[in-house]
Amino acid sequence: MTATGSWEAGGFAGNMKKTFKIVTLGCKVNQYESAYLERRLEEEGWTPALPGEASSVTIVNTCIVTRAASQQSRQEIRKAIRENEKGKVAAIGCYGQVFPEELRNIDGLHLIAGNVEKGRVPALLTMPRSGKTMDFSVPFPRVMGFEVMTINKFPGRSRAFLKIQDGCESFCSYCIVPFSRGPYRSLPPDDVLQVMENLAAEGYKEVVLTGIHLGKYGADLGGKEDLKGILRAIGRRGLPLRVRLSSLEPGEIDDELIEMVASEEWLCRHFHIPLQSGDDGILRRMSRTYSRRTFGSLVKKINEAIPLGAIGVDVMTGFPGEDEAAHLNTFNLLDDLPVSYLHVFPYSRRPGTPAAGFADQVSPAEKKKRAAELRALGARKKNLFHENCLGKDFQVVIEESHAKGNKLLKGISDNYIPVLIPSLASIHGHLVSVRIDKVEKGQVIGHAVHSKL
Repeated sequence: MTATGSWEAGGFAGNMKKTFKIVTLGCKVNQYESAYLERRLEEEGWTPALPGEASSVTIVNTCIVTRAASQQSRQEIRKAIRENEKGKVAAIGCYGQVFPEELRNIDGLHLIAGNVEKGRVPALLTMPRSGKTMDFSVPFPRVMGFEVMTINKFPGRSRAFLKIQDGCESFCSYCIVPFSRGPYRSLPPDDVLQVMENLAAEGYKEVVLTGIHLGKYGADLGGKEDLKGILRAIGRRGLPLRVRLSSLEPGEIDDELIEMVASEEWLCRHFHIPLQSGDDGILRRMSRTYSRRTFGSLVKKINEAIPLGAIGVDVMTGFPGEDEAAHLNTFNLLDDLPVSYLHVFPYSRRPGTPAAGFADQVSPAEKKKRAAELRALGARKKNLFHENCLGKDFQVVIEESHAKGNKLLKGISDNYIPVLIPSLASIHGHLVSVRIDKVEKGQVIGHAVHSKL
């Protein structure tokens, strides 16, 4: 049965089953931290609730990067309260870090914890409750260390994630993230290497290095380390896995890093680069530190060095002051560049950021129209990229069965193409050489040439 013990009494009685659910919203860093909390809870005697089962505790790991994300976070919190009348609900992460007062107004919420206290959530769950929402949201200290959250297993996943960096100090005019994630912090190099070895020993064939501002890895380590340095150290270990980099800012991708990705087989041929706008005036208003010309030059340089490498781009539409000419500058720049896919985001007005006070806001209808145009462009770019890969072989990590009768397996190529192949026995989680045969209705289909077990 589900526990009904109260925190007022100091936690759950020993004879009660302690079950939990974790609802995760937002970025890969949030997903990583939720996986860490799940492991910690299980180590301390908690059991994941079965599908459809009420839980003793539901933890909502929130996101506030856009207004829609904030709304979704509130919806998930209220849903958890409705579905677990006898259980406890905790809201953790970015929402509580920046806007705890909004969460305090949600009736039935038992615990609030921001990112400073996120790692302590398993302990906070057992604390006596005074009858009102317990609020553990505290400001970031001026200087703080990296909170090590070690995970060696990702149940149900063939690819592993490793958070090696946290925090952002860029303060782009539209972005709430520096307030929700705090100053730069980096996982010490020795810890990075140890976890990488552990993940290789567990049989993972790909590790995705993640961070809030990954390119600033080492910024807090006194000049002793940076992202390229830790990549070189990983490469020297000769581990039987490949490494994928998550998002990097344009100014953090130099000739040396491009050459590393082009020449090292263990580095995935994949860059994800935020553009946000292709108009120089809008970029300045966003407090971005590059121009459309430098961004275009970077993408072309990557494409020349790695012709079949994936280049993904974040682009924001409808930023205050973006007129039709500025929108066309963005559209035309992306149309001219060899990008592989687009992530399109309509601008979201975030209280507490400078752009929220800009007078020349773009109408919702106009933002929707421009976003649709950019997404259509992204679909064309993705299809062209996939067609350019026809008849070529790629190393694919097999992730899961495709939903259609489990007759196809789905995997991710090193250049970030989701590929479907006919089902083969016992290759889940393996690295397989796959030849791409056709692109059909947005799906890429191939066949296994041989596998590297």
